[in-house]
Amino acid sequence: MSTDDSCFRVESMVTVDERGQMVLPKDVREKAGIFPGEKLVLVTWEKEGSVCCISLMKADELMGMVKKNLEPMLQQLTPGNKP
Repeated sequence: MSTDDSCFRVESMVTVDERGQMVLPKDVREKAGIFPGEKLVLVTWEKEGSVCCISLMKADELMGMVKKNLEPMLQQLTPGNKP
């Protein structure tokens, strides 16, 4: 049995204004720990040449995942490190 408590859910509905902007609801920002000025990464999934899903994640979280996955490779490529 998995101990992973993650899940996907519809949190709210937002409207895109004429300038392409939208507001993340306060309760979602608070739950996610998103503060003014924080950088978010917009991730899209395409299906049959059209974007079907859009997701936001904190830029720091993405950088941490990239570092975690690339760091072992970079260490192997560094002169003096044995694979």
